[in-house]
Order: sequence, then C-alpha cells, then structure tokens
Amino acid sequence: MTEQAADSAMAISQINLADSNQASPLAKANQPSQAKIILATINAKYIHASLGLRYLYANMQELQPNTEIQEFVIQTRPIDIVEQILAAKPNIVGFGVYIWNIVETTNVVSLLKVIAPEVKVVLGGPEVSYETEQQVIAQSADYVLTGAADISFYQLCLDIINNTEPAQKVLKSKPVALADLQLPYQYYTDEDLKNRLLYVEASRGCPFKCEFCLSSLDTASNPFELETFLEQMDILYQRGARNFKFIDRTFNLNINTSIKIMQFFLDRMTDDLYLHFEVVPDHLPRKLKEFLAQFPEDSLQFEVGIQTFEPQVQANISRKQNNDKSKDNLKWLRENTSAHIHADLIFGLPGETLESFRDSFNELYACNPQEIQLGILKRLKGSPIIRHTETFDLRFSPLPPFNILSTDRVDFATMQLVNRFARYWDMIGNSGRFKHALPILMDSNPFDEFMALTNWLFEQTGQTHQINLKRLYELFAQATEVLFPEKHQAVVAAIEQDYAASKLKSHFSTLTLSMPVANELDSDKQVAQSKLLQRQHRHKV
Repeated sequence: MTEQAADSAMAISQINLADSNQASPLAKANQPSQAKIILATINAKYIHASLGLRYLYANMQELQPNTEIQEFVIQTRPIDIVEQILAAKPNIVGFGVYIWNIVETTNVVSLLKVIAPEVKVVLGGPEVSYETEQQVIAQSADYVLTGAADISFYQLCLDIINNTEPAQKVLKSKPVALADLQLPYQYYTDEDLKNRLLYVEASRGCPFKCEFCLSSLDTASNPFELETFLEQMDILYQRGARNFKFIDRTFNLNINTSIKIMQFFLDRMTDDLYLHFEVVPDHLPRKLKEFLAQFPEDSLQFEVGIQTFEPQVQANISRKQNNDKSKDNLKWLRENTSAHIHADLIFGLPGETLESFRDSFNELYACNPQEIQLGILKRLKGSPIIRHTETFDLRFSPLPPFNILSTDRVDFATMQLVNRFARYWDMIGNSGRFKHALPILMDSNPFDEFMALTNWLFEQTGQTHQINLKRLYELFAQATEVLFPEKHQAVVAAIEQDYAASKLKSHFSTLTLSMPVANELDSDKQVAQSKLLQRQHRHKV
C-alpha cells in the first residue's frame, strides 16, 4: 500500500486482538452491558502508528476484549470519522489530542456530541493536559485526563461502566511506575510492521530543562527494564519489523544502555534495518563512537537538537550545551559514520535576532549535516517558555500550531521572511534534490546567499509550496543568473547532475535555465530588478 493511497483511506487501522471467546471477568461479575470502548486519534500521516493508543489498549485489563483502536489521518473529513466511530456502537470514546490534530479532533468531538450525546467522550494527550478548561474541545467532552493516562483511562472507564463516575470533568493522572505498565509492542499489526514507522521507547522523561519543550517539566529520564524491552524488540524483529523509531528524548544519556541497544541491533543487522534516535549533541564518548562507526550505510538516523548556538539565548531558555563539543561531534559523525544527521534549529527564541540566527545557521551548515530542520518557535501549552512573554514581547498565533509571530528583536515581516526561508530550505536543502548545485550557491555566506534565493523565488512565484520539481530546477538556475551571475555556469552544470539523479522523464535540454528576455526594454528592467533585489537583500541582512 502506498502512503498516498493509505492517507486517502478513511480509517487507517482497527485493532481488537483479545480473544473474543474468552469471557470478560467484568461481565461475569455484574453483566455491565458489555460496554464498547473506542480508542481513537488522528495521525498526521498514514505511516505514523500511534504508540500512545497502543499503551492504553495494552493496559485495559479485563476491558480489553471490548476495546478497539481506530486511527485516522487529518485528510479525512470529520463527519466521516464520526460515522466510522459510531458504526462500532461505542459507549466510550477516548481521543488522543496533539498539537497537529487539535483542530480536526475538536471538529470530530463537536459533531460526535451532537449526533450521539449519550456517548461518553474522554480526552487525553499533551495538547489538553495544560490550560485545559479554556479550550473549546474540553467544553464539548465529558472528561479530560491530564498527564500520562496509561492506567487512569482504564480506571475512568471502569467508573463510567459501574455508574460511579467522578463529578469533576478534568482529572489529573497519577504517576505510574514504568515497571507497572504492560508494554504495547505486540499490538503493532503485521500491516503496521510492513508499512509504518514503529515508535518504541527505552526510557521516558528528560533531565534537561529547555523551556520551549514540555519535557522540561520532567524530573528525570527513567528507563524501562532493559532486558524486558529488548525481548519485546526481538519479538518485533522476528515478526519482520525493520524500521524502529526511538522516541527517547536523550537516547545517549546512559552510554552503557545505549551500547547494549546498539549491540542488539548490530547482531541482527540486515540491509533493510533502519534505526532513528534522538541524541544529545555534546555527549558522544569514544566507546559509543566505536559502535556507531560499525553501522552500515542507510541504517542510522540521528535527530540532533541544536536549536541555537547563541550562548545568551541558550541561557534565556535554560539550555545547557557545549557548543564546541557539539560541533566537533557533528563533524565526527559525518566524517566517520554513515549516519544520516537531522539537526534542528529554532527561530524566534527569547533574545534571538536575525543576525544571531544567521550565525547559528552558518555554524551548523559548516558541520555538514544531511538535513537542517528549521523550526519556528511554538507555544506548547504548559511549556515554561511563556515566562518570557512580557520581557521579550513574545506574540504567538492564537491558531494551531501556535507559532511565534514576533518578538522584541524580530518583527512580523522578518518572521515571515524566515518562514519562507524554512519552506524553501525544505524543498531545496533538505530534499537532497540539489546536492551538487546547492553547495556552489552557498559557498561563502550560506545564510545570506540562501536568503537572497528565498526573496527572489517568492518575488517570482508568490508560492512557498506546490512548485513543480522541474520548474524548481529552472527557478534555481535563473535565480543564480540574476543574483550571482559569476556562479551561473557552474550551477547549471551541477543542476544537470541533480536533474539526472531525479529521474524526471523530460530531457534536461528542455529546461529554461536562463531568464527569458523578450526585448531590450525587458532586459533593462530585469537588470534593474536584479540590482534592486540585491540591495533589498543587503538591507534586510
């Protein structure tokens, strides 16, 4: 099944793996009318399988035979999602709510409560765990569980079934020891193993206090019992799983544990095994490096949170990071391993300016990661970043995903400029489509040169998405001719290599790689526009 075909499907997955012939202890005790429970969420894409719902399902105990998982994608109409949920005739529906699906889930819950008001709706997830009562979705729901609801959802369902439900709507989940949880990995279906990312976690929590992140509220990083965890990974592997995405915030925090997990997968290495880890950039001791160097090409991806190299901004957000060591480690990884490096920067942090962000980008670009993910600061409900609101005049969008709109150092127009920079960077820099041409363009001051390209592309197209790839190659070459004419010939030669690698059907000779000039008047106008764009670029930088 292709991702596109799967994303167009109304429901991605339905799971009810309990033995239907086994009588529920609850039914034997008091015949509670066999209440049906649906666990639902709306994923961003088909390939994202919800680990959270599977944790809930794994810990439903005697209610599991009457519980079903339904996963959807955000392209699905809310009315169709409601129809699918109600077709199962549920008594209770629990929704996992996140920043990427809050709008769609709000619409689904609103419709559900109009069509079937007797169905009890329970919300959980990070997006509704803070500032809960002010949210529209919470007003429509019957209950909201804040915090980790692995066990509390089961307990609330029992109370609802037994007519002993609590009077208050918002319920805080009690902390649960990881050893008391049933692990969820057996509830990944064969279809999941074949076509989707498998999210796994060897630990929960984070010891760091970066204020833009909800993990800053954790007190520590707590590991699952390692042997039990690896047993579950082996079962997944034996079933055919080859794509593991670890969601641990700090995979390389405990080096001994990291090495044991690495050794586990090295012992089972195949051509199609792929592992994704989030790592601390300044913590890469020699012993771990020796293991990383053993992994073959296309088997490792590291997500590396840099966010900023500006020391004062790091201090503002309580981020502790050895910048020199981080840069050295990134360079070592690129030179000595085949790992794919996905490095993150965030624009809009308190105290950040366009100039300091430019410096961070240039320093990170010099480390040569395969991807630089340019994020715009988001106001995650509950994150401590809001303590800076007045001091730095932080103004966030009231609409999801709650991006920063301006600060005391960055006005709205500049914020929009960097938003466009990030979109074009995804198309050109992170896509890998311009791996020969891009380094020629960005050979002296990468940020300034790509910003000049950004301004020119937007002037020409007015678009930051849905640009045909062939057209993008043409625009890249034309922009170079206008902005950096001394590089044009080399860029065209490099684009020919990139175009061949893209395997587009049309011949390279059909591309228009120079700006078309209709007549002498238009030519003079184009020269003037080029000079104006270059002056505007210098002024903005």
